[in-house]
This record gives sequence, structure tokens and C-alpha cells, in this order.
Amino acid sequence: MKKIIIMLISVLFMMPAVSNAQNKALDKALAKEYKQKMKELKKEGWKLFGSTRSLEVELLKHYEKRNEGKGEVVGVASVTDPKHKNLLKSTAEINACTTYARDCGMQLQGRVAVDQGLTDDEKSEFEHVYQAYQGLVEKEIKGELIPSFSLIREVSSNHIEMQVFYLVDEDAASNARIRAFENAKRESEVAQKYAQKVSNFIKEGFDKK
Repeated sequence: MKKIIIMLISVLFMMPAVSNAQNKALDKALAKEYKQKMKELKKEGWKLFGSTRSLEVELLKHYEKRNEGKGEVVGVASVTDPKHKNLLKSTAEINACTTYARDCGMQLQGRVAVDQGLTDDEKSEFEHVYQAYQGLVEKEIKGELIPSFSLIREVSSNHIEMQVFYLVDEDAASNARIRAFENAKRESEVAQKYAQKVSNFIKEGFDKK
């Protein structure tokens, strides 16, 4: 018993040192990632759009939020007429929602196909559920995207591109996906049959970015 107590005390003393080492390793990895991303963006000709801060500051703030557990969604848009430049941000937001919803639909489809062992008829019916779910996620997630920063670059005199980086709270995103599935399953008996297990997949946050 005495030996066990001594071992437990030793472990407790070691924990802060291990935690400190892990934090230092994470900080080092994040610093490296930050530098690589800055180098990549500048090399590709991206410039900050719609902010009085520097790109370095905005990217650092963005990484800090990511490190706190926020998810990331990126919307991309381009125009071939500079007169339509004002449409870039709204188009990027639409594309961000579409991309997020498509990824959610594909991941849900993969989980259901692998874990549930559906019959051919059930697979056929679930195809409609995936489509409905994807469309509903696209609508639901829009209100959960928080704009972080925007980048713009001129590819040529008549070709302009924009990237808008969004942050998303994982709990809010999970709730949005669950609402989407609750609506998507209403017209499908097979979806209702597996509703609890599918909801559990969604709550697990299997589509975190």
C-alpha cells in the first residue's frame, strides 16, 4: 500500500512537468504553422481586405481562436469583372456554407454506410435523406459562421479572387447539424429507424475541421 501511495505522489509531481512540456511543444508547432501560412499567403499574392490591422495580426488572432477550440470554414469566390468586386464577400459566404454542408453530407453518408450495414432498399432511401440533410445544413450553418478575416488578390486585370475565413463554435455547429437531421428524417422511415445512432454521430463532432 505504501509503495502505491509513493507511486501516486510521484505521478502527481510529474504531471505539471509533462503538461508544461506538451504546452511548449504545441506553442512551437503553432509558431511554425503560423510562419509557414504567412509565407504561403504572401508568396501567392494574397492581401488583407476590409481591415485596418495587418495580415500578421489578423492571422495570429485567427490561430488563437482556433487553438481555443473554434472550427474553421473557408469560403472562396472570384470575379472576372472588377465592377462586381463587391459581390465577392457574399459569394464567398455562400460557398463556405455549401462546402461545409457538402463535407457534412459526405461524412454522414460514410459513417452510416460503414456502421449500419444498410440493405440496398435502405441505402436507396437514405440517398434522399443525405441530399435533404446537406441542403438543410447549408441553411442552418449560415447563422453560425463568424467572419474572421478576408484576403484578396488580383490574378490578372480581369480576374480577382477572395478567400474569407470563418470561425465556427463546435457546439453551435453540432446543434445546427442536429436540427438539419431532425428535419431531414421526417419523410423517411429508415432515417427514423436509425435516428438515434445518426444523431450520436453528429453529436460526436466527427466533421470537425
